[in-house]
Amino acid sequence: MSTHPGPLHTTGAVLRTLQAEAPYAQSAPLEVRRLDLDPPGEREILVRIEAASVCHSDLSVVQGRRPRPLPMLLGHESAGIVEAVGPGVSTVGRGDRVVMTFLPRCGACEACDTEGRLPCTPGSAANERGDLLGGGRRLHADGESVAHHLGVSGFATHAVVDERSVVPVEADVPADVAAVLGCAVLTGGGAVMNVVELRRSSTIVVVGLGGVGMAAVLVARALGHEVVGVDGIASKRELARELGAARAWSPQEATEQEVRGHLVVDATGNPRGFETAVALTAPGGTTVTVGLPPADAESTLRPLALVAQARTITGSYLGSAVPRRDIPRFVDLWRQGRLPIERLISSHIGLEEINRAMDRLEAGDELRQVILLTDAPGEAAPA
Repeated sequence: MSTHPGPLHTTGAVLRTLQAEAPYAQSAPLEVRRLDLDPPGEREILVRIEAASVCHSDLSVVQGRRPRPLPMLLGHESAGIVEAVGPGVSTVGRGDRVVMTFLPRCGACEACDTEGRLPCTPGSAANERGDLLGGGRRLHADGESVAHHLGVSGFATHAVVDERSVVPVEADVPADVAAVLGCAVLTGGGAVMNVVELRRSSTIVVVGLGGVGMAAVLVARALGHEVVGVDGIASKRELARELGAARAWSPQEATEQEVRGHLVVDATGNPRGFETAVALTAPGGTTVTVGLPPADAESTLRPLALVAQARTITGSYLGSAVPRRDIPRFVDLWRQGRLPIERLISSHIGLEEINRAMDRLEAGDELRQVILLTDAPGEAAPA
């Protein structure tokens, strides 16, 4: 049985309409409200969320670029403390700090046997439906179910999630750092660490210096590689230099300088950025694209360059990561002082600022805005 009585409730940011007009601070597509929360079921846990980051994948849902079932409680990059466990939970316990990840892995399907190369089939299907991995939804408001965002719904004070959506971390990892581990570092850092084997001191080019791209810069430097950052925003290029990039150019400058990388990470999420990444890939090198452009986006490439120069193009979802394997690796690098994840956090905000946070992210003003939920209203207590 669950170790917590029910029913419960939470306070979270619910999206009820897609393609609201910007600025979102005025149109307010996200409503912070109280919801009912079912107790954790089989292999599920109740988490008191401490910190949640605002990511472009959240913004893409608000914009309608990634349609999801509505209403939906958004947020997928978060961390918190386990307050209760359901039947059959074996990997975490009450009081553990956990990183929440946006793709649960069942561990039994063929895709889960690919060591992270392919996303879990049942996990992906559950995410598309707005359900948890075990089936169904645990969120309700005004008599209707509310969809989970990528199995997490982290823009809330509390969440019920499948234990296969979390990874425990030690108490010395701050909550805001733990939150950023769950998406930005796994995706950007995983693209550097997992996709191809590189000799030490290879040149890595990162195209798109948002939170994911900057995480790729940090991990590449932590592993001893030379890094070149590429972005159209001057302030992001400057930050990339501060974080250890040997050089940082605009896309036009990178092309003119004939920058070439053994590994080029495309973290832009748009077709022109992808084309730039392919163009900056050295002969024999690999382009890894981790961004999520609109489903109808198209790019133009010259196949002869791939053949004649033996280049490779590959996609990488969640950095081809296995979270339970990779998050401890990143924590070790952070603990050694080689991976300053804190530098990815551009501001701390409150849950009530969520719509304005979407505006700032869309404008390119932020890397990771982290919502601190420790003092937010709304206790997970019997209704």
